Amino acid sequence: MKVLDLQCANAHVFEGWFADEAAFQRQLSEGFLQCPVCASAAVHKLLSAPRINRGATPVATSAAQGAEAESGANAQADWLQRARDMVAQAEDVGERFATEARAMHEGEQRSRSIRGVASLEQARELLSDGILVMPVPPALSDTLH
Repeated sequence: MKVLDLQCANAHVFEGWFADEAAFQRQLSEGFLQCPVCASAAVHKLLSAPRINRGATPVATSAAQGAEAESGANAQADWLQRARDMVAQAEDVGERFATEARAMHEGEQRSRSIRGVASLEQARELLSDGILVMPVPPALSDTLH
């Protein structure tokens, strides 16, 4: 089993477990790998040292290095929790997303938080008309248990 540190184009760091290097390369080339934070498929491996456990005592890290790593992990976890909370509070309008978003933008409906499904073309049309939309990765609405 290979455990790899991965990073997406948006600098989110996460871990992936693969049977071997070939499995990682296959999943990467077939587009199966996505960042759990932003769903970016632009993923690459980070450099990592091999771990050989020969009974030696672990190398001590400085308090500053440990605090920096913990701070980054906490910030990412906080962002992920806040994003999940926003998704949970938004009304799911399903396939009506583009219609509902346009109606709110044009003042035909009251403004509220919504989520749903839109095609790439619908999203582009909304954005070109000045209606701010963004994709939400499945990890924000799916339970991770």
